[in-house]
Amino acid sequence: MTITPEEAAMKRNFLKQRQSLPLHLKIELSKNRIKQFYEHFDGLVYVSFSGGKDSTVLLHLVRSLYPEVPAVFVDTGLEYPEVRQFIKQTENTITIRPQITFKEVLEEYGYPVISKEVAKTIEENRRNPDGYTKKKFNSESDYVKKYGSRYDLSKWIPLRDSDIKISAQCCNVMKKKPSYKYEKETGRKPFIATMAIESNLRKQEYLKKGCNSFNTNALPLLRSVFGQNRTFCNI
Repeated sequence: MTITPEEAAMKRNFLKQRQSLPLHLKIELSKNRIKQFYEHFDGLVYVSFSGGKDSTVLLHLVRSLYPEVPAVFVDTGLEYPEVRQFIKQTENTITIRPQITFKEVLEEYGYPVISKEVAKTIEENRRNPDGYTKKKFNSESDYVKKYGSRYDLSKWIPLRDSDIKISAQCCNVMKKKPSYKYEKETGRKPFIATMAIESNLRKQEYLKKGCNSFNTNALPLLRSVFGQNRTFCNI
């Protein structure tokens, strides 16, 4: 989905307006989005639950409306003991696991260094040095001049040119694949909590797709605005 610069500017302003709403309105807005998502999928939904603050708030909101909705926790083996204990104490929580360990992911695919965006760009540039990612490693490129220093990855050239194995596949293998498998087996679709402010990638996803996405060819999303500069959405 492509949007014009004018449309993007309007959506950014709309997002800022939502983020500046008082708390009680954000709660109501979030609940309305939850109802839409729940009804669209006839209640065949679940909450992607990590035990962190955002997914905990989302689980509370969802269960304030639909107490029967299960929480699903992907046990990657990397969680703090306190988080694992909290998850065990949360009712109606299903635990699923990836097929391989984090160590095996690093050995097979590489390290998700700096951020997923940087790791993915390095991975793609190594695969195709003259492809579309080339401009991101040139601080004098028209692309960087147009979009700003945020998109200038030239400082990571030494990392790109090193012999360190780098990949953005960690999240796909450790979290997304087990989730997709659960969804295929149960027919359920996920509520997922992330923050638009966490990364430019997540902000752009919000601007492109809005609050709820019902695209059956991709992971369904819930992006209800809640809290200071927070948006519930997918990564």
